[in-house]
Amino acid sequence: MTTAFETHRPLPVLMIPLRRCGSHALRLRLNFSREFFSPYPLHIVDFMPLLPLYGDLSQDRNYFQLVVDVVGLQAASMVKWPDIAFDPVELFESLASKPRSVHRIVWELLLRAGEKQQARVVMDKSLDSVHYAGELLRLFPHMRFLNVVRDPRAQVASINRAIIHDFDTVLNVRTWLAAYLAADKLLAEHPDQVLTIRYEDFLADQQTVLRQVCDFLGIAFMPQMLDIRGSYEAAKIAQLSALWSSNHFPPIAANADKFKQQLSMREIEIIETVCRDHMERYGYTLLTAAQLPLNEELIKAAEIRSLQARAQAWGDLRRDNHRDYILRQCRADYLAGVRRRLQRDRLVEPAQSS
Repeated sequence: MTTAFETHRPLPVLMIPLRRCGSHALRLRLNFSREFFSPYPLHIVDFMPLLPLYGDLSQDRNYFQLVVDVVGLQAASMVKWPDIAFDPVELFESLASKPRSVHRIVWELLLRAGEKQQARVVMDKSLDSVHYAGELLRLFPHMRFLNVVRDPRAQVASINRAIIHDFDTVLNVRTWLAAYLAADKLLAEHPDQVLTIRYEDFLADQQTVLRQVCDFLGIAFMPQMLDIRGSYEAAKIAQLSALWSSNHFPPIAANADKFKQQLSMREIEIIETVCRDHMERYGYTLLTAAQLPLNEELIKAAEIRSLQARAQAWGDLRRDNHRDYILRQCRADYLAGVRRRLQRDRLVEPAQSS
């Protein structure tokens, strides 16, 4: 049941299901509305492998440490949130008696940031959190989801060239499928709380799609949303990373087929084989016979290629864009440091209690 605590606060919205779907393009345009607030995402998915190291969160010490570390993750973010700082002591005290969850902490930060901006709607662009939708709905039963679908061939081709996932089509198409299957489950169980749009439709007609999204979120469409060149944030992040360099310019519809130059026909057939059902459902035309299923041999070879490509990509980033490299490395170092401390504390505590 939705509580009074929840209803007087901004509406929580999660964009799903996977990055490199045009998510920044949508977020930045919606941010023209004063009713809406969506800061650069925390991508808490990167934090989730650490969660078991905190132990029982009903213990105040463990939960307080988690609060402190999530606040630290926000501070280590590549793009800072505007005009806000968080006091972990006060935050812990306000959350201590509520259901304890890393997602509750993350959303408290988001809701407070949105309230400071006087927004009625707060959206998290941490698309990978689609895998935690069930827990999020238990915490916020009225949460809504913006499901941004993209041609898997184009999306995987984009992911392959990013620094955020794996570096091989075989591995990234598995990630794509897992995310879309999680979105399918959400759609089946909570259809009234999910809006699905296709990125290609946004490319073809920004205004129609943005109006549809605004209606779903209960905010007013603004003509300014159609001219991204007026966004200070878009200009700022375009300078930080090659991944975001195009976000300060109108989208180019012709880029929807760019994957044909980026992928081999073999890669395209692998993607179409794995994603065929979703492609047919969302209206993407197959280019191959779609008869190259994944097997262990393909996956093992892909893992080797991806490791080699990852080292090359980080080396290239360090050489070509020192800002992007240092900011990303700072966040990675923060997460690695949290892991080392948590592992150290798990070894020290039994010795102290004996």
